[in-house]
Amino acid sequence: MGDIDPAFIQSIEHRPKAKVVEAGQIPIIDLSESREELILKIEKACEEWGFFQIINHGVPSELSRRIEIEGKKFFEQSTEEKRKVKRDEFNAMGYHDGEHTKNVRDWKQVFDYLVENTALLPSSHEPHDLELMTLTNQWPQNPPHFRETLEEYAREVEKLAYKLLELISLSLGLAGDKFNGCFKNQLSMVRLNYYPPCPFPDLTLGVGRHKDSGALTVLSEDDVGGLQVKRKSDGEWIPVKPTPNALIINVGDVFQVWSNDKYESVEHRVVVNSERERLSIPFFFFPAHHVVVKPAVELVNEKNPAKYREYNFGKFFANRNRSDFKKRDVENIQIHHFRILD
Repeated sequence: MGDIDPAFIQSIEHRPKAKVVEAGQIPIIDLSESREELILKIEKACEEWGFFQIINHGVPSELSRRIEIEGKKFFEQSTEEKRKVKRDEFNAMGYHDGEHTKNVRDWKQVFDYLVENTALLPSSHEPHDLELMTLTNQWPQNPPHFRETLEEYAREVEKLAYKLLELISLSLGLAGDKFNGCFKNQLSMVRLNYYPPCPFPDLTLGVGRHKDSGALTVLSEDDVGGLQVKRKSDGEWIPVKPTPNALIINVGDVFQVWSNDKYESVEHRVVVNSERERLSIPFFFFPAHHVVVKPAVELVNEKNPAKYREYNFGKFFANRNRSDFKKRDVENIQIHHFRILD
């Protein structure tokens, strides 16, 4: 990860240590169950946790193993080789290792790629700026089967995401295809997160506390573990124990707004390991750049008025992308900025 700023180490040595509770596993849902059972269990999991694990999900375990192998091959290459496909402020796709930031905030390296290979994105977050820019995948020459494997994985998980989109919509009492049109020309992407062994795991995080900005996230991870979820009932951090051949699902900010707060996008974070490397692969199911996100009209009435003003997802995404790249010392845009105050 390069040289670490001593001031950074000193600052995190004295930060408060968050309490972590070792019990309270998030729900595990078998997707081979009847639709009626699935809808009830997903509704309960989304309301109580915002997270759940799924088994019998249809994504081949052999494919999951292959993408882990290809991912580790890529990250084991030299820094010079990986930076041939380095992302920048204008194209967020490709490799990133935090080298442009002053301090190491997240102990990881990443490789991002779009599900649809190219995607349109507003060139800025300004409300009246209509100019669009194109995001494009950057593929390395090595490993030789890297692109083929990653594109196959994206197609399989995309199919699963649409199935989950339908089930979550039904659990809200909405039509199963209510939101399908929002994902034509989608901004959805897959991220390979690589966490090297960390010499001071108690002093830093793989990923700091955050919420996901999309509709939902489908996460595959190896057996090392490290994901922690902030439990809604008491605010405690709950480690998510890896379940063989399971995928971890969480609803994001978009579904929080669509559901008018019935479902909450929950904070989570990743801790690092001092002995073992870790690889995780989240699929972020993002709407298209032109989609206007607002509470579903079917869920809004006089007794339950809209809790959010509408916002353009593309401009929201563009704002967060610029902020994440520059690591600005200001708060990143959040959906609470669109909340309608009582």
